[in-house]
Amino acid sequence: MNFNEFELHEDVLSAVDSMNYQAATPIQEQAIPHILNGKDLLACAQTGTGKTAAYLIPILDKVAHESSQKTGALILVPTRELAVQIDQQIQGLGYFVGATSIAVYGGNKGPEWDQQKKALTQGADIIIATPGRLIAHLQLGYVSFQSIKHLVLDEADRMLDMGFLSDILKIMSFLPAKRQTLMFSATMPSKIGELAKRILHNPEEIRLAVSRPADRIDQQFYLATDEQKLPLLIHLLSNVESTSMVLFTSRKSNVEPIVRALRKLGKGAHGISSDSEQAEREIVLRDFKNRKFPILVATDVLSRGIDIDNLSHVVNYDVPRDPEDYVHRIGRTARAESKGIAITFINEQDQKYVLKIERLFEKEIEKRAVTQELGLGNAPLFEPKRSRPATSNRRKSPGGRPAEKSSSRPKRHKSKKEQNSNPSQA
Repeated sequence: MNFNEFELHEDVLSAVDSMNYQAATPIQEQAIPHILNGKDLLACAQTGTGKTAAYLIPILDKVAHESSQKTGALILVPTRELAVQIDQQIQGLGYFVGATSIAVYGGNKGPEWDQQKKALTQGADIIIATPGRLIAHLQLGYVSFQSIKHLVLDEADRMLDMGFLSDILKIMSFLPAKRQTLMFSATMPSKIGELAKRILHNPEEIRLAVSRPADRIDQQFYLATDEQKLPLLIHLLSNVESTSMVLFTSRKSNVEPIVRALRKLGKGAHGISSDSEQAEREIVLRDFKNRKFPILVATDVLSRGIDIDNLSHVVNYDVPRDPEDYVHRIGRTARAESKGIAITFINEQDQKYVLKIERLFEKEIEKRAVTQELGLGNAPLFEPKRSRPATSNRRKSPGGRPAEKSSSRPKRHKSKKEQNSNPSQA
């Protein structure tokens, strides 16, 4: 579908042409008419499908038709990176419209704070904000959002995962009751549906099926304990000559050890996490995009906010909890008919998330166990249905796999206590 068919303002069409948008993606084709008609919307589409433009284009169309100098739209996002990314996209699309915007996110209270305060008090067409930082401004009493006509919750599922529900509801108490509310989410857990019932009014719903990864992506899954992951990674990368790789880990404490290990191997690597200063993160991301170093190590919290693709490798140091996140991450490789490699490490605790990926793909995934032949000890067995929480007293061997009964040990009758502790009877 061509953008001309949406009957958009000519300035918005000029902006779309300048951004070289050829045709509307499925989420844009379905969402734009509902938003132009003023309907509330609940949309589920994986990241990378063009959903940002799906709400920015109709909002900019409304800006082009209005002459208000006050803030008309508020976009809430989970991370600073996503806020900056959307702000940059507005600058590109909004040039012909003359739309103003500002990203409001955390950091030190210096020039950035004063700039945000000025925009919030004087008004900008579109405000993009992380919940915590916005509340800090709202609590000081100089922000008025009574002119807000459009509220967008982008990456709503991620915001709820990060514990922003109370912040979101608090922010909404500052907004006029009569407004258009749009919720975009990569996944649709029950808590998203519950929030939608609370804040949306007779919404339209869009649910796009998650696309499968390209066949050109070589997906490699390795069974490994946490202690085996780093030496296994070093082995897998030892013979790789040229890379453009992003490694995702769920723990901030893993970032620096991984970076140090890769540098010892002679690989140029830098890391970013939520502990990094915003200016530092922006420099690292810019240098990585400009191919100044080959490997970026990042925490999961930044995974959806990093606008990077055309990678040769993606490494999931920990299995993503949502299979849609897995699809999006590895989809950063194998663009433009090229090939890509996706490496995922599976410890005992993450095996249940592999089952979710298999259900999404409707097939069993090959899991490789190579640690023993590399001298790293036994790999964990893949037994997701028999896995136990960390507090379990189940006996394990040093390699991380469940201890097995020796065939040479003489059989004896078990006491009732031993019978009750047998995992097969639990």
